Amino acid sequence: MTDLVTIETRGGIADVRLNRPEKYNALSGDMFRAIIEAGEALKEAKDVRAVVLSGNGRGFCAGLDMDSFAGMAQSSSSSGSTAALMSRSDGPENHAQRPAYIWKTLPMPVIAAIHGVAYGGGCQIALGADIRFATPDAKLSVMEIKWGLIPDMSLTQTLRDLVPLDVAKELTFSGRILSGEEAKALGLVTHVTDDPLAAAMRLAEEIAQKSPDAIRAGKRLLEESWHADAGTGLALEASLQTALIGKPNQVEAIRANFEKRPPNFTDG
Repeated sequence: MTDLVTIETRGGIADVRLNRPEKYNALSGDMFRAIIEAGEALKEAKDVRAVVLSGNGRGFCAGLDMDSFAGMAQSSSSSGSTAALMSRSDGPENHAQRPAYIWKTLPMPVIAAIHGVAYGGGCQIALGADIRFATPDAKLSVMEIKWGLIPDMSLTQTLRDLVPLDVAKELTFSGRILSGEEAKALGLVTHVTDDPLAAAMRLAEEIAQKSPDAIRAGKRLLEESWHADAGTGLALEASLQTALIGKPNQVEAIRANFEKRPPNFTDG
């Protein structure tokens, strides 16, 4: 893994930083690969109970690197870009969608801390998180229309869960820049705070004290049932609950509550 994305794990929390601060963490080809590699590594991290995703420097992520747009302007043939769009892994998403969609597919909760800008692809990466904290003056935009494009980094799978269709259309058609406060009012961010990274870490610490089995099952339940039919959702509730009841971490949760002490959960 390159130093374009750093991961530091402590206390069951993975502190993930986009680390191209001189470019506002803009998305070059190498940055795409580094983000995907970070997400892939965390998928298999049994000791990680929560992820906090943020950007180093003056902003979260400015979106696609300007050099990429300059290259598009030089040629009507964008075979390289098309190849990236069409290249797929083992999931439904393609290579261009994976840096944002991968956070949605991690088994543990992902909390984004947004400051400065989150434009275009950067906004879509933030939307891939389960929960978002932002500064009041953060700037978020579904900005692809500015460059004659549509959002193509899994927005269809994230924005639909946050805002009504008419709002999604307005943001996509206009490319309007929202402050953190405006984004909160529309539902794009969960909380507004002067220090989103500290707030995200506090929530991650709270989550890390809960049963990791139940937390992971809870994320899976909501991700898989939210747009499913009633039968699928109810059956998943029952099957996931059956898998939790009586297992060591569930028993420990009960004992800790009755004994009025912090629980001692195990990762597995």
